[in-house]
Amino acid sequence: MKKILKDPFLIIRKIFLTTLLFAPLLVWSQKMKIQKMELINDVLIVHYEIDDSNPNNEYLVSVYTSKDNYAAPVIKIKGDIGQEVKPGTRKAEWNIREEFGDYEGPLSIELRANVFIPFIRLKSFTKTKGYKRGKGYELDWRPGNTNPIHIELFKENQRLQGELNHPNNGEYTVNFASNLKPGSNYKIKVTDSKHPQDFLYTVNFRVKRKIPLLLKALPILAGGYFLATFLRGSSSSANNLPNAPAAPTN
Repeated sequence: MKKILKDPFLIIRKIFLTTLLFAPLLVWSQKMKIQKMELINDVLIVHYEIDDSNPNNEYLVSVYTSKDNYAAPVIKIKGDIGQEVKPGTRKAEWNIREEFGDYEGPLSIELRANVFIPFIRLKSFTKTKGYKRGKGYELDWRPGNTNPIHIELFKENQRLQGELNHPNNGEYTVNFASNLKPGSNYKIKVTDSKHPQDFLYTVNFRVKRKIPLLLKALPILAGGYFLATFLRGSSSSANNLPNAPAAPTN
């Protein structure tokens, strides 16, 4: 159910529905058009189509607004937006109030799409699994350009280690430091050094101990068992010693 927003978004709603709903956009890199738009509460839903004879092409799709003279894409948006959008009928949902707060005034949008050629395509570290600290693992990818890249290890949002300006040659050995804390939510971030806005993360993974804690404890347990057995044996042997001969009597 559509709900008309209270001020200040009445003006925005009017601008959207009168100037954009009936004005499909043609965008460079093949052809794209807005099919329809809906305003539900604070969310603008944009239905659009990318027409491309090659279904394997991927696009970088962004939404810009007149508020900043189309300088930067909006960020409070989800759906078929950003990198690796395939041709076909697509949909994006933009939360206007989260983006601009209590903005007042006319507003128009521009939908842009360019053929997306990623600077790398990962071939490893693509599945959730565990990696042992103190060991090295191969990070492999397919290069998309020749720009040096930054390779950095994160745990959640904390940077832990990495290498800057590594050649974009398709391979790198990730050496997990031996002092990393075992646990989950680790990930590797790879960034195009010349275009810092172009980056990607691997899937989250776990870092494990090189030697499981139980195996570390086994020699101690075995040593303790041997010592206890030895002491029991010594005590038993002492108890089995023959009695000393009685002292001679006069």
